[in-house]
This record gives sequence, C-alpha cells and structure tokens, in this order.
Amino acid sequence: MRGVGVLLVMLSFLLATPASAAPAPVSLRVLSFNIHTGIGVDGELDLARTADAIRATSADVVALQEVDVHWDARSDFRDQARELADKLAMRVFFAPIYDLDPLTPDAPRRQYGVAILSRFPMPHTENHEITRLSTQDPNPVPAPAPGFAEAVVLVRGVPVHVYSTHLDYRADPAVREMQVADTLRIMSADRGPQVLLGDFNAEHDAPELAPLWTVLTDANPAGATYPAAAPTKRIDFVTVSDGVRVRSATVPETLASDHRPVLAELSVRR
Repeated sequence: MRGVGVLLVMLSFLLATPASAAPAPVSLRVLSFNIHTGIGVDGELDLARTADAIRATSADVVALQEVDVHWDARSDFRDQARELADKLAMRVFFAPIYDLDPLTPDAPRRQYGVAILSRFPMPHTENHEITRLSTQDPNPVPAPAPGFAEAVVLVRGVPVHVYSTHLDYRADPAVREMQVADTLRIMSADRGPQVLLGDFNAEHDAPELAPLWTVLTDANPAGATYPAAAPTKRIDFVTVSDGVRVRSATVPETLASDHRPVLAELSVRR
C-alpha cells in the first residue's frame, strides 16, 4: 500500500502543478558532417583542419560520416574517430560499416564507418544494421550490414536518441528506399526525443526520402551542402522528431571536406 500512496502523492502533485511551472526545455547544438576521411577540397589529408572546422561550430553532438579507423594509406592507417575525439575533448562512439582483417597479422583491424562525438555522457550506444550494397564485394547484392549508429545522449539529464547515418550513393534509389524503411523501423522502437543526422545522398524532394518526412522534421530547409567549394545540392541533413524544436540551422563554410556540414540549434522538451 505504501507504493500506492507514493503514486497518489506524485499524481496529486502533477495535477496541481500549473503548466507555467513545467520544466524548461534544454538546448542542444548538433552538427552533421561527412568528413571525407579528413581529405579536403585541396586533396590533402589534414585531420587537424577537420577538427578545427568542428570546433568552430561549438557543437555539443557531432554525427560524422566517412570515418577511417586503421583503414587505408589514404588516412595513414590512423584511428580518425579517436583522434578527433581527443582533439575536441569529446566522447566518441564509432560504428563500422566495414570491418576487415588487417594487412599484416600484428596490425589492428581495418574499419570504415560513421561516428558520434558528444560533450555529454552516452550511457547507451548501438551499431544497427540496415540494408546496404557493399563497395567491397565485386558482385554485391542488397543485404543487412552495420553502420547505422545510435547513441542515447544524456543532455543535462534529458535522454536524447541521436543517430548518424550514411545512405547509399548510387543513382538508383532502390537501396536508399530500403534504408529509409530500415531507419524508420529502428527508430520506431525508441521513445523520447530523436535526432537523425547524416549524408542521405539524396535531396529533400527525392521520393525515397518521403517516408522520413511523415515522422521527422527537416531542420535545414535551405542551404546546399555539396560539393563544398560551390554547393549545388542539399544532401546532408539534421532531422528531428516530435519533442524537439529547431531554433536555427546553418551550413558553415569550410573546405576541410568535399561536403559542408549542417549545424542546428535545437530545443529539447523535458
């Protein structure tokens, strides 16, 4: 009976509390950035420049795409996810799309994928599978593969589900259509505020993206992101669920990648 009494007291308090006394929403600054493995428009690998571009936005949470971890000579076989986290003093969750054997027995595994950086704690992370058409298979067929990152970010006590994704780049939208269905299925299992960020490799009006806009809001209705030097397409997105309000969104200018990032200031309901 004690538990019932406590529940009744809490219910009475909630009913008696005026709407004006509701907890204030929390602010969250998010960035989506396809970093092109740290290679800029000039063709030079410069991860410090990538970190500087991110730091200049003062983002609290960053979703990265095209991240190498001991992957290839193009990125000096470095762990880009960890290096960026260290340079920015942020927590990191890396979600590989590909996880291959090393070139030599004593080397780390070769990985390529997406990541989430956060100034806030991430008490839960998960690397989900969505349909992919592998770039590592000479005769690929659509099949489930990892690389859809999810992190529960504890923003001043408020848990927010943050996702980083990189959709298929091919002109044929069939695989992207399947990936959108997979994305919505995964997100539907989560409750509370959600923020989906990433390189969708399609513009807002593409038919394969239409199901997203039935449940998510596009935070940046203007501002092309690709190619970085003179953008003509908007293929990089910040999208939000109910319970999250977009206060502003911009596309910062940078030549640190072949994409420009998307920065959004959000307000998350408690």
